Amino acid sequence: MLNFNYCNSTRYVYGPGEHLNIGKLLSPLISGRILLHYGGGSVIRTGTIERIRNSLDAAGISYVELGGVKPNPSVALVRQGIELCRKEGVTLVLAVGGGSVIDSAKGIAVGTPNTCDIWELYSHKGSIPEHNPLPVATVLTLPAAGSENSPNTVLSDEQTKRKLGFKHMMLRPVLSIVDPTLFLTLPKEQMAYGACDMLCHIFERYFTNTTQTDLTDALAEATMRTIMLEARKLNRNLADVDAWGQLALSGTIAHNDLLGLGREQSWACHGLEHELSALYDVPHGAGLAVIVPAYMEAVWPANAGIFAQWAVNVMGVAPHRDTAAVIQEGISRLRSWYRELGLPQTMQELGIPANADFDAMAQAACHVYGGGVATPTLPGVHPITAKEAADIYKAAAI
Repeated sequence: MLNFNYCNSTRYVYGPGEHLNIGKLLSPLISGRILLHYGGGSVIRTGTIERIRNSLDAAGISYVELGGVKPNPSVALVRQGIELCRKEGVTLVLAVGGGSVIDSAKGIAVGTPNTCDIWELYSHKGSIPEHNPLPVATVLTLPAAGSENSPNTVLSDEQTKRKLGFKHMMLRPVLSIVDPTLFLTLPKEQMAYGACDMLCHIFERYFTNTTQTDLTDALAEATMRTIMLEARKLNRNLADVDAWGQLALSGTIAHNDLLGLGREQSWACHGLEHELSALYDVPHGAGLAVIVPAYMEAVWPANAGIFAQWAVNVMGVAPHRDTAAVIQEGISRLRSWYRELGLPQTMQELGIPANADFDAMAQAACHVYGGGVATPTLPGVHPITAKEAADIYKAAAI
């Protein structure tokens, strides 16, 4: 197990009806006006935003609003939010939404006190933030990305067709409310995309060459099994509040880095998928369902032991002497779970054309996520070269 330094200061409030308490819970944390940040559509249609406004008003909290966040959140909207926060003297950003809204809120929070353009930070051209980010609070409306308890954020630039991440420990939200009644209006495909994203957040930490990680292995395996079980329940009955609650908590644990303590981490699958969603605007979870099995097929021989352990302990494959067969059966069962949830499994099903320039996409993924060296590779149990990345894309195309 590797050395680690872990701090998690998010106040996590769970339960049906808890979103109605946002004003009361937020009051002790603020010293001035806040930004209420959200998407559109469902949070307006279901009355969620109106209930949040009412709670803030009842607590005497002054706020300005910025809606319009879309999936694969845009740096252009973040720039608008930064200017609004500076103009209005905002001291905290409240995100009401899923991972896209929370990521956008974090971009605004880190950009507001800094003089460089926000994209310079995400493209790692700028310095470490000159000032601490504004605090962020969240009311989760879509369990998936785990942004409600992570220090991470991802934004897209429509001009350059790039999708990049940024991490700052002060971006862990100071308060997150997880109310499973807010998930009851979500369509089945959103549940499936979210469950797929959660699972991959654990894959990126679990499939490692680090040894002596018995505790985090066991925690990761239990969380993976729970995600798969609760997603199956919800696939049958989207009105199951308890299943939504367990899935949401699993998504939080999957990405708050508890399961990554003392381990090497990969993020190769996310790097490969970010090229798909940046260029073709596909849902992140859908893209991962296509990339992950092809990635597993390519890299498992580099550390057959951890993949066989996963196949047995998570996918329920009976152990026997043929390790390769155990692993292949595990991957096959994962594909079946994706299919059961209605997730795509090929580039064609994602709507990506057969003549897509997978070689260029692979070069870009390795360049962005490969550590900035002369011949970059995507990290993981087996470092992925640009050629191997292109082969993974092409294997996923058919």
